[in-house]
Amino acid sequence: MDLQGFIEQYGPEASAIGIRIAGALAIVLIGYWLAKVFSGLLRKTLNNRGFDPTLTNFMSKLTFTLLLAVTIIPALAHVGVQTASVIAALGAAGLAIGLALQGSLSNFAAGVLLIAFRPCRVGDWIEGGGCSGTVESISLFSTTLLTGDYKRIMIPNAKMMSGAITNYSVMPRRRIDLVVSISYSADMQKAKDILQRLVDADTRIMKDPAPTIKVNEMAQSSIDLICRPWVATGDYWPTRWQLVEDIKNSFDAEGIEIPFPQMDVHFHKSDG
Repeated sequence: MDLQGFIEQYGPEASAIGIRIAGALAIVLIGYWLAKVFSGLLRKTLNNRGFDPTLTNFMSKLTFTLLLAVTIIPALAHVGVQTASVIAALGAAGLAIGLALQGSLSNFAAGVLLIAFRPCRVGDWIEGGGCSGTVESISLFSTTLLTGDYKRIMIPNAKMMSGAITNYSVMPRRRIDLVVSISYSADMQKAKDILQRLVDADTRIMKDPAPTIKVNEMAQSSIDLICRPWVATGDYWPTRWQLVEDIKNSFDAEGIEIPFPQMDVHFHKSDG
């Protein structure tokens, strides 16, 4: 077969294949451009709204990958590939991967929620996942805490999100809650005056809101007073420790007895 005959026999089919390939490439290029544009817009929007950079980068890359995958499927169909079998194979593979990585995916989903809603930030002192400490890092799969005795704890994000997260750093002030017990024979008003004098003397304790000093309960072995002053969050522990020490020293100096639990035992002589 000469060249002319080859062209006449296969030319129309080759031309049609070339047109389909060119069309598929055009679809991929347009899809790639759109994926870049939309992922870039998403990244810019999330950055402008103050989202965490880790979540921003991940969501941007995920959007780009999904849009590009959606583009490739019609491109394959354009050149004559049966996409139904491709989609079925991808679905089966995705299901198998999802079942194999079920625990990791739950941690990942919880990590996205942690980063998106930000119940805590790096540097916050929190209680969560059965542990307490300063947040050192928040990743897509785990949260790392640094405890008060300098131990690093890595908590899976699914465990962090399974219960309550208490953030002690997010608010600018905290209330110190003390229960001070005195004996029934002690001068109750004098004890309250001592507590008031101590909180007034400490410059770290806020005047507004005012401290609460009240009689809370008449317990079995004591009268329980409550002392609830407000301080800046960063002053909580130093102020609390100092206040407890000052209360003990002042009560001792003023003769206010701090009782210990006790029980009266009465013996009765039997008539027999």
